[in-house]
Amino acid sequence: MSAPYAASPATGQAGPAGAPAVHLVDSSLYVFRAWHGTPIDVSDDDGWPLNAVHGFARFLCDLIERTRAERLALAFDEALDSCFRNAIYPAYKAHRDPAPEELKRQFAHCKAIGVAMGLPVLAHEEYEADDLIGTAAAQSRRDGHGVVIVSADKDMAQLLDEGDWQWDFARNERWNCAGVKPRYGIHAHQVADYLGLTGDATDNIPGVPGIGPKTAATLLGIYGSMDALLEKLHELPLLKLRGAAQHAVRLRDHREAALLSRRLATIVLDAPLPDGFDAARRRAPDADALDRLCERLRIGPLTRRRLQDCAKLGA
Repeated sequence: MSAPYAASPATGQAGPAGAPAVHLVDSSLYVFRAWHGTPIDVSDDDGWPLNAVHGFARFLCDLIERTRAERLALAFDEALDSCFRNAIYPAYKAHRDPAPEELKRQFAHCKAIGVAMGLPVLAHEEYEADDLIGTAAAQSRRDGHGVVIVSADKDMAQLLDEGDWQWDFARNERWNCAGVKPRYGIHAHQVADYLGLTGDATDNIPGVPGIGPKTAATLLGIYGSMDALLEKLHELPLLKLRGAAQHAVRLRDHREAALLSRRLATIVLDAPLPDGFDAARRRAPDADALDRLCERLRIGPLTRRRLQDCAKLGA
């Protein structure tokens, strides 16, 4: 078990045994937020909007200025309809509208900024950003680093171990492994089981009809895991729990859906990472490439200077 994290994730300078914390950024989340929250008042030479790029660039500067992180990686979703989960369950996220071309182009620009700044960029056509973050977190722990997951996504809580933190940067809210239960009513290791029972409408994960968040949390509090619950379904009607008999019937009838849903909700820890990932160690920035990008993307002098300075911080 890892040693306790020795510093606030806002600074991120100390992990187990004093090793620098590894910051893993759910970058797609922050690109989407910038896309929806930044006015479209700048376009490139061909008329394509640049609002998400500008918003993400400012977020990245804020994050690096605040943490001065020596180890920081940006994870992006490329598996919009080619994820391995779609092969398991074709309806996975199928209800979502495709990303417009105006946004897809800006994702590519955001990745290019990260590369020019010397930040490891994680993206794969078969794995989601969650999987890349999970794998990077597992590798970083093996190398002796604490992990800070920069994301507001509740699914990420399943990745937290002793010494790790999750950080909702926009709200400046942080929680560690022990903080998951007060926040969600379940332990970190129960998150995938919980989503297997409740489903997740955001990702079109079915779950078990009639099993809501409160019931799922109660059942996992009693049995500890979905496997134990399904193994002891015959005991469920005997519990002093409202609707216990009906819940037992639902779980028996939708057992396979629960197991499938848990599989879809489980973040994998063995996705491919780039060669030389080395626990998100930052490389020397390419100042010229970054300057050319800023020029092409019409990033103003203040943000351009911040990006150049941030590329050197912690590198």
